[in-house]
Amino acid sequence: MLCAGAVFPGNAAAPHWQFEKLDRGLAALRQDSGRVFLSWRLLITDPAETAFHVYRQTGKAPAKRLTAEPLRDRTWFLDAHAPPDARLAYFVRPVVAGREGRASRPFVLGADSAPRPYLRIPLQTPEGYAPNDGSVGDLDGDGAYELVLHQAGRGRDNSQAGLTDPPILQAYELDGALLWTIRLGRNIREGAHYAPFIVYDLDGDGRAEVACRTADGARDGVGRVLGDPKADWRSRSGRTLGKILRGPEYLTIFDGRTGAALAAARYLPRRHPDTDDPTPEQMKAVWGDDYGNRMDRFLACVAYLDGRRPSLVMCRGYYTRAVLVAWNWRDGRLTHLWTFDSDDGAPGNRAYRGQGNHNLSVGDVDSDGRDEIIYGACAIDDDGRGLYSTGLGHGDALHLSDIDPDHPGLEVFDIHERPSHPHGMELHEAATGKILWSRPSPDVGRGAAMDIDPRHPGYECWAAGRGLEGLFNCRGKQISRRKPRSCNFGVWWDGDRLRELLDRNRISKWHWEDGAEETLLEDPDCVSNNGSKATPVLCADILGDWREEVLWRARDNRELRLYVSAIPTPRRRVTLMHDRQYRLSVAWQNVGYNQPTQPGFYLGVRTRPARPTWLQPNTRRR
Repeated sequence: MLCAGAVFPGNAAAPHWQFEKLDRGLAALRQDSGRVFLSWRLLITDPAETAFHVYRQTGKAPAKRLTAEPLRDRTWFLDAHAPPDARLAYFVRPVVAGREGRASRPFVLGADSAPRPYLRIPLQTPEGYAPNDGSVGDLDGDGAYELVLHQAGRGRDNSQAGLTDPPILQAYELDGALLWTIRLGRNIREGAHYAPFIVYDLDGDGRAEVACRTADGARDGVGRVLGDPKADWRSRSGRTLGKILRGPEYLTIFDGRTGAALAAARYLPRRHPDTDDPTPEQMKAVWGDDYGNRMDRFLACVAYLDGRRPSLVMCRGYYTRAVLVAWNWRDGRLTHLWTFDSDDGAPGNRAYRGQGNHNLSVGDVDSDGRDEIIYGACAIDDDGRGLYSTGLGHGDALHLSDIDPDHPGLEVFDIHERPSHPHGMELHEAATGKILWSRPSPDVGRGAAMDIDPRHPGYECWAAGRGLEGLFNCRGKQISRRKPRSCNFGVWWDGDRLRELLDRNRISKWHWEDGAEETLLEDPDCVSNNGSKATPVLCADILGDWREEVLWRARDNRELRLYVSAIPTPRRRVTLMHDRQYRLSVAWQNVGYNQPTQPGFYLGVRTRPARPTWLQPNTRRR
């Protein structure tokens, strides 16, 4: 369930916002020589003095405690003498003031389980499809995450004509048990920009819902058809062949346990303010082209717009017109909260036209306790009004975090596509849009910000663009003439405070001394998704300790491999999923051009003593 404002033993203050009640997320990996590596979650509700005992049950024998003293400085354990070829069940118990608490859910290793650095998730992939983006949520309220997976067939970019396969969503337990299948049908096109989906507990009942855009002919997880099952709104003409430019569109909320459709509303904004069936001339007048390229660019996110409970934000357009629509799912009802429209004639809104990215981010940038949406080069306030527009225009990559820990508040690292852009790569204040530093470059296509060099405070930044050679520190100074060969994802993997590089099927470490990379992990039997974007199914703190797991698909598309770090770490930290901004970044990771997670605090080499973002003092109250 989601907890809100409860007082927990040993905690001076607990978050006032709703957060997931997670279990310990215990994970166990068999290694060579009879060893088993275990890791588990430290929760935001755990008193600071919480320690842990580790237990192992071999076969049907009584459980044996493996720790002579409670573990106080870590949330991992290496069982160096695990019996081989035996069924092993592990669990941990928290210890507070000398008393043991409830045992965690056991993690079972079968007698025939082979040593491997990942957990295998078997799939039932439809013929002709491949696992694509994924997201996690507690679909059944048991404290453990389940996976919602987009199975993608033949797809097309918005700029391209051609028929596509209908998108499919499937839900799985992490052991591979298939829970349900939602078929979005022929009236939703397949492609990176058409079908973002949100997995989140939107109403606080302890079970996550699934939200996405639907149309006539969709079939929910219990087999019911939504709308007209015979409708086929696909265009048959040359330039728009296969595109869906007519017909009704809906926002649908699905039950996470069953996949059943719970409610639907007209998707906002409509293709045209007056009709669901616009003419080419009407499309061009509103969106800037007459064949649906700019019109059918969709984004989505979750934001705590009131500071306490999550709201759903569904979006349309960013090259020209940009519209964000906020909804609440409460007590079985879907209600419209507000709409921001760059083209509605409201004073100042025109400045937000054309500022969106292929992605977005969410965080409390003005320290009022409520979340804002960073919509590329602009920001929308929690009340649905524009906060600011930088006017820098569209880009492909976006990072929101405390990138410069010595500068007050959060920062946005963004890149921009435009010939001879004076700010092709830039860092600006997340609260005001003020540019802190920038570098000119034309048409920058990739950018990354993460702490990979311990010699410099804050995150390092780099991008792919002419004139952007080398690596820059958080103040915009070039600190190396070399930079990582990838400009993609990051992952907290090896247990230090630096972030590792994640690209394609590889995790690597940046060596700042000589500007070289060391491969830490590579699986040749796995492949990445989304073409040249080379992203995993998901990278997030799904299981185990505070470090992130990487979920890749196998080449045969019959399984996913969930890689869990088994590197001992001296650092103990609350699960990243209990940082609000980080959790929301997991929810939007599948949207558009996938971007890596980012917390709402600086997590790097010079991290100060932990002070969760929900305890930060507010600088502005209403």
